[in-house]
Amino acid sequence: MNILLWHVHGSWTTAFVQGPHTYLVPVTPDRGPDGRGRARTFPWPGSVQEKTPAQLRETPVDLVVLQRPHEAELAASWLGGRRPGRDVPAVYLEHNAPDGAVPHTRHPYADRDDLVLVHVTHFNRLFWDSGRTRTAVIEHGIVDPGHRYTGRLPRAAVVVNEPLRRGRTVGTDLLPALAEAAPLDVFGMRTEGLAGHLGLSPDACRTVDLRQAELHTAMAERRVYLHPVRWTSLGLSLLEAMHLGMPVVALATTEAVEAVPPGAGTLSNRPEILARAVRTYLAEPEAAAEDGARARQAALGRYGLKRFLHDWESLITEVLA
Repeated sequence: MNILLWHVHGSWTTAFVQGPHTYLVPVTPDRGPDGRGRARTFPWPGSVQEKTPAQLRETPVDLVVLQRPHEAELAASWLGGRRPGRDVPAVYLEHNAPDGAVPHTRHPYADRDDLVLVHVTHFNRLFWDSGRTRTAVIEHGIVDPGHRYTGRLPRAAVVVNEPLRRGRTVGTDLLPALAEAAPLDVFGMRTEGLAGHLGLSPDACRTVDLRQAELHTAMAERRVYLHPVRWTSLGLSLLEAMHLGMPVVALATTEAVEAVPPGAGTLSNRPEILARAVRTYLAEPEAAAEDGARARQAALGRYGLKRFLHDWESLITEVLA
């Protein structure tokens, strides 16, 4: 079948398009947010086809996967008046935890009877007010990068985009204290100037922006993965680190407490406990490797690609019926 979805979240889409369908991704001349087309840094299969708005008008579409509030109106325009949820079956995929007046945050697609609202974590479904809209949870799936962990560098890896802009939300303010436990390598977009902003030396906080193909190998060379995020959906970088075989140290917030079982790392809302765990992993590389191996097995079991695709196929079948 033909599934229309926008290129919004590269990592999530990389897993989704491993399914058995044809995936139609809008492309515009400027490749802006509403028309990015195929990913340039993620390995997508040939079943992902770029379509211009003009081409979409004449293209059969069996399902629309909406991910942003304005996409329903955009889809109706580009599909020649075919409305998602009315003329074409649709689901709305919510990637994010609610923001604002939590736990009273009203979802933009609350009280809808024409689609299913799909959350990526049970925490998100619990905290969003979805009204009468039917909801489902399909937890993340990861294309397995393989067990690459070496931990040869006694440093902590952090993956975050725009840490200066996002600030406390992603735990940027916690990094100086944690950098006393281990030197940090912060991977992600727009991380330039982070060390100076935090008052850290360049060695205590290095920033690196790598292509996706290089990121996993670089992460796995670090001794431990550090996830200081206060408020987010379940970060795919955390699950990727676990797949790589890295021990993880993270705040015990949102869905992290479900994702990281005992023996796979340390979860706490006390920064001093996180710092102690990081120091222990730096001092005991064998223990780090053992906990990382357990993290990988846990991630494969719960966030494997096969389960993810099966859950989506089940929901798609139900929606189309």
